[in-house]
Amino acid sequence: MSTQSNTRYGAVAQALHWLTAILVLVAFVYGLGGTEQRVYAPSRDFERQLHESLGLCVLVVTALRLLWRRIDIRPRPTAGARWMDAAASTVQALLYLLLLAVPLTAIVGAWLEGHPLTLLGGAGIPSPFGVSHAAGALLARIHPWLADAIMWVAGLHAAAALFHQFVLKDEVLGKMLPRGLLPARRTED
Repeated sequence: MSTQSNTRYGAVAQALHWLTAILVLVAFVYGLGGTEQRVYAPSRDFERQLHESLGLCVLVVTALRLLWRRIDIRPRPTAGARWMDAAASTVQALLYLLLLAVPLTAIVGAWLEGHPLTLLGGAGIPSPFGVSHAAGALLARIHPWLADAIMWVAGLHAAAALFHQFVLKDEVLGKMLPRGLLPARRTED
C-alpha cells in the first residue's frame, strides 16, 4: 500500500501516468498508417517493430496502472461542481478504455491478418488465432480511428488539467506532478 499523503498521487502512480503519456505520444508519432502492404513492407520493418513494441508497452503499463489503482491510496477529490466530477470520471474511464482498445485492436488485427506481433530486435509473437483476414482488416481500419480518439481525449484531459491549474487554481494538476515542478502557491493575506 502506498504511504503518500492524501493530497497527491504517489510516485508510482505519477510515474505510470507520465510513462503512459509518453508511450502513447511516441507510438502515435511512429504510427505507420496506410494499407497492409505499406505497413508490412520490408522497408518499414523498423518503424513497425518500434510502433508494435510501444503499443505492447502501452498495454502492459495500462494493466499495471489498473492493478496499482486497486491497492494505492488516491488523493482526496478536489471540491468542485458535480458536472466537473462527472466529466472527469467519464474522461478517465474513456482514456482507460482507449488505452486498452487501441493496442488490442492492432495486436488482434495483425494476428487475424496472419502477421505476428513483431517487436524491436525482430522477436515475433505468433497469432494464437486462426487467420480471418476480413476481421483483421476491420480491426486494422478501426485502430487508427481509436488512436486519433485517444489523442483527442488525452488533449481534452490535459486542457482540463491546465484549466484547473491556471483558471480555477485548485491544485488538481499538482496532484499528478512531481513535487517542486510547479511553483508553491502563494496565499493571499
